[in-house]
Amino acid sequence: MPTKFKPDSFEYIGTRGDRKQVIVKNYITGTPKQELIDYVNNSSSKPKIKQKCINELNRRGIKLTWTSTKTPELDLGVLK
Repeated sequence: MPTKFKPDSFEYIGTRGDRKQVIVKNYITGTPKQELIDYVNNSSSKPKIKQKCINELNRRGIKLTWTSTKTPELDLGVLK
């Protein structure tokens, strides 16, 4: 069974008179690369799905490099 990225959703096609409901499957293999990278970088994302995204990016041959965005703290005792 393929890995899911998001729950299934519904899409409605047609006009009001002859409207049809279509189920949209959200598998991780069909998700664009940039969406996966954005999800990994988001601080409020779930760790389990974040790991699924990292595994999928590795499967596609994309190497991730981790960089720190925190600025180093200054030690005022050293500056005296």
